[in-house]
Amino acid sequence: MSAPGQPVRDARAMIAAMEPALDPATYRFCTCADPARAAEAAARALATFREDEGLSLVLAVAEARDMGFPDGPAMRRITLTVHSALDGVGLTAAVSEALAARGIACNVVAAFHHDHLFVPEIHADEAMEALSALQRAARAGQPPPPRSASISGA
Repeated sequence: MSAPGQPVRDARAMIAAMEPALDPATYRFCTCADPARAAEAAARALATFREDEGLSLVLAVAEARDMGFPDGPAMRRITLTVHSALDGVGLTAAVSEALAARGIACNVVAAFHHDHLFVPEIHADEAMEALSALQRAARAGQPPPPRSASISGA
């Protein structure tokens, strides 16, 4: 483990300490190529990322609708509350694999202090169960669950 306030680098320690927290809000991923509209949307976004095709935004559903963005998949955010190191290895792979084994799509946004997982709203509770099981296994010193047969060839 790291000292208090220090990021955690060890994979098992990150998983054991991740404490997934489900945000009650629902989000949509949107994109905008118009610079003026993108600037307005960015001010209201939870997160943004510049891509060649335009600005990608994560907006609350109400914000996305208010700004006239087309409907897309409704997503819920799960924050892994461990202060994971930016150069830590294994956390993203472990949580992605745990969710993929249950057929749950996951979009990961790694920020400075925490990793944030965006999962389809209809699978949010199941995703929380999968992540909690993964965390319990890491705390018990067990290896991560084996890859599911559905993704073993990936």
